[in-house]
Amino acid sequence: MDMLAAVDGSIATVGYGLAAIGPGIGVGIVIGKTIEGTARQPEMAGALRGNMFLGIALIEALALIGIATPFFLP
Repeated sequence: MDMLAAVDGSIATVGYGLAAIGPGIGVGIVIGKTIEGTARQPEMAGALRGNMFLGIALIEALALIGIATPFFLP
């Protein structure tokens, strides 16, 4: 039997898994830079934390849109 014929399902399933890598890397960078900024200027910790949470929310929203979009498209 041909190996290609044995594969069932959609290649989109692999795409969803790969799409989760980008937001994971983005969140890691945002948190790392926030920690770095807080170490450099501890008095700015509150402002940096607020901006970090906003950035994380936007990154995760894009990830959720990427995962949910195929369910709405025909």
